Amino acid sequence: MANFQPSYGASIAVFGSTDLDSLAASSTLVAGRESDVITNTANDVLLAGRFKANNTAPTAGQIAVYVGAVLNDTPAYPDVFDGTSSAETVTSADIRNSILRLAATIATDATPNRVYEFAPVNIAALFGGVMPPKWWVFVTHSMVQALNTTANAGGQCWYTPVTYPA
Repeated sequence: MANFQPSYGASIAVFGSTDLDSLAASSTLVAGRESDVITNTANDVLLAGRFKANNTAPTAGQIAVYVGAVLNDTPAYPDVFDGTSSAETVTSADIRNSILRLAATIATDATPNRVYEFAPVNIAALFGGVMPPKWWVFVTHSMVQALNTTANAGGQCWYTPVTYPA
C-alpha cells in the first residue's frame, strides 16, 4: 500500500530574534512589522506563532497576523511592502484587507507579560489551496503598549514546510 503521509521539514523562524521586541501598537492595525520575503520550496506551509505582552501595562486589544504574496514574478510587492524585514504602515485598513490574508487574530487582555499563541495555519488554504511563489508575514497589534521589550521576548512566528508524496 502506498504511503500518502506528508513529510514535514524543520520549523524555520520568520523574524529575526529581536524583530518583534518593542513592536509599537496600532489602534487601526495598519502599522506593524513585515518579515523578509520567503521563497516557497514546499507543497504547503504551516504557520504558527507566539507573542508576549508588555511587562508594564498592556491594554485589552488584539494581535493580528497577516500573510502577503508577491503580485507577479518580477516580483512586484503591493502597497508599502518590499520583501525586507522592517516596520511598515499600510495605506489603510481597506488596502490591508485587499492585499493581505488574515492568518490569525488573537484577543488580548490587560495582563502584563502574558504569552499569546496561535495554532498552525495552512498558508496554501489562505491563497485558494496553492502556495504563492514568494510570501511574507505582517504582524500588528492594538494593545496600546508595545510588545514585550525584553530581548528576544516580543514574539516570533515559525513556518513548517509540508511536502506531499507524488
